[in-house]
Amino acid sequence: MGVFTHEMEVTSALPTARAFKAFVLESDTIFPKAVPHAIKGVEYLQGTGAPGSIRKVTFVQGWGFEYLKEKVDAIDPDNLSYTYTVIESDIFKNMIEKISYETKFSAAPNGGTIVNVTTKFYSVGDVEIKEEAIKDSLQKRSQVFKAVEEYLLANPDV
Repeated sequence: MGVFTHEMEVTSALPTARAFKAFVLESDTIFPKAVPHAIKGVEYLQGTGAPGSIRKVTFVQGWGFEYLKEKVDAIDPDNLSYTYTVIESDIFKNMIEKISYETKFSAAPNGGTIVNVTTKFYSVGDVEIKEEAIKDSLQKRSQVFKAVEEYLLANPDV
């Protein structure tokens, strides 16, 4: 198995506590509302969001893949960090065993948030994961992030 690591930093105008709450603690209800062109729904198959929980994210037709299942590894509200692993998806196509995400939220000097994400793609056997596939996956994730941010900025009561 090969491991391909990617580091990404995203900035947001959202205050740090609100960003963490929206992107981690309430993502199952916010994402389908904020990104209806991409996310059809989120449902917990096991648990309710605590470590060990498993949830299924279903995407709209034409998004590029139909679903993924995530396992929550750790949530640390005190340090504003969140780790989870995509354990199943139709995007894997016998090339990827799993994808793990380590996400850390921190305050930006301007009052917004800096989100640092380390993504690790674990390939099946000696399969080489093409850089193009990784970029496509990360681009879609970035699109969802920005759409959620825009939704939250436009709806301050959410």
